[in-house]
This record gives sequence, structure tokens and C-alpha cells, in this order.
Amino acid sequence: MAKGAKARAAARRQRDKWKSKRWYSIRAPRNPWSFRIIGETLAEEPEMLVGRNYEIMQNELDGDFSKMHVKIRFRVTEVLGNDAITEFIGHQMMQDHVRRQVRRDRGKIDDTIDVVTEDGFYVRFKPLLLTVGRVKSSQKNQIRTIARESILKAGASSTWVAMQKSVMDGELEAKIKEEASQISPIRMVMIRRTQLIQSGVTINDGPTLEQIKAEEEAQKASINEEIEESEIAENAVDEDEANPDAEETVETSADGGETPDYEGMTVPELKAILKESGKPVSGKKADLISRILE
Repeated sequence: MAKGAKARAAARRQRDKWKSKRWYSIRAPRNPWSFRIIGETLAEEPEMLVGRNYEIMQNELDGDFSKMHVKIRFRVTEVLGNDAITEFIGHQMMQDHVRRQVRRDRGKIDDTIDVVTEDGFYVRFKPLLLTVGRVKSSQKNQIRTIARESILKAGASSTWVAMQKSVMDGELEAKIKEEASQISPIRMVMIRRTQLIQSGVTINDGPTLEQIKAEEEAQKASINEEIEESEIAENAVDEDEANPDAEETVETSADGGETPDYEGMTVPELKAILKESGKPVSGKKADLISRILE
């Protein structure tokens, strides 16, 4: 057998790895996102997903379009069936957004702060403060100290989940800005990056994965029912439009007889009825009908 033929035969015998891969749903952490599906990924074995990182923009996660420059990072910790469960490992602001905020006439104060939260999570914060105008080095040191103490105090009295919420909604940034403005007017405070260094004690608050999946199935079933009902209604309307003369509406006259549906008749048909009764046939359709009913 020729060398090329052997290679082709070996390629045919080789197992196609893509056919052995399965799709897995990537779910956000239980708290505060209630195992929300944030994406999908492929893998041959569930064990290959553990430790894999996944990134998503914050506006896609919570619908806040003012956070289009914030990237949220998750890491897969376990796989249950076709669901890959993740943990929040930090966020990062896009570099082009940070660069647009920095100007020559503004003071720039940045820092790196390691925090241990109330539930034992070891997290690294990287704040950035921009003043309205130029400031002295001594003022920068004072502002940096205030920001550091504020973040350390918040971390020591809050859980990791509470810190996530305060960073994502800007509450922590607003608090730092208020305290640092006592030294010099602050234009902007950004927690430009957070990074989970070591996990602590996870508190399982909120609905379980089974409850979330049951709600998703119920929601899908209700959507399918609505779609089926709308399709049935549309088909009924189409049949009525296709056969407008299939059923003629009949009204009851004052003497108990049946009155034809003059509205459904054409103008020539109405004029023929008027001629038989010796009435004028001039005018619009409404005039003809009113003249017939006199």
C-alpha cells in the first residue's frame, strides 16, 4: 500500500474527537445570580471543564448598559449533569475606558489592596481615583490612605458576595469618593480590578439548582402554550379570510323573520333589491342599505 493511502486509512480509523464532545450550560453562582445560564461550552469529559474560566460583559449579565466596559470573570468549580457551576473570581475594566478618563490636568491615585472578607475570602482590589485638578504628593498619599482604609473596613465587615454587589453597583466607589473628597475634589473613583486569590466559606443562600431548573421548564412550557394558542388563532383568521362567504351572518328582523346581511352584499346586489321594490338606486352603499331598511 502506498504511503499516502496508508495515511488516509489511518485518518479514517482515527476517532473524531468532535463527535465525542458534549454541550454544557455554564451557570453563574447561586448567590446572587441564582444559577443563571450565562453561556455554553464543549468538552469531552466533565472533568475537563473544572478550572476553565469564562468571561462576560456586565451589561450582558445584568442589563446595565452603563457597564459595557466592565468584564466579569467566572471559573467552573463543578459539573452537575449538563450544567457547569461557576464561582465569581473578579472583574476588570477595559483598558481603553480607563485611558479615556486619565487627563494631564487631573491627579491620578492608584493602589493595590489585599482584603480578607468576613467569610474568609482573600481578594485583591485595585482602585483608581482621579481628582478634578492637580494635587500635591502629600494629598495623594492622604487620599490613597483613605481609600485603603475604606476598602479594608468594608471587606472586614462584609461577605464576599456583599462585596461583589457593592463593587458591581458602584456603592463602594461612591463611599470612597465621599470620604476622599474631604482632602481634594474627586472627579471619579473606579475599582478597576478585583481578583479572587483564595476562596473562603461559601454560604448557599437562595434557590437550589433543581428549583431553578424546574422554574425554567415551567417557563418554557408556558411559552410553548402561548405560541400554540397564537398559531391556532392565526390559522382560524386565515381560514375566515380564505372563505369569507362560507357562513353568511343572518340578523333577526322586528317581525321575527330573518334579515339578510346587507353589509356583506355588493353594490350591484343592493341596487337590484331596490329596483325590485321600486326605490331609487343612487347613492353610496350606506345610503342603499338605509333605503332598503326603510
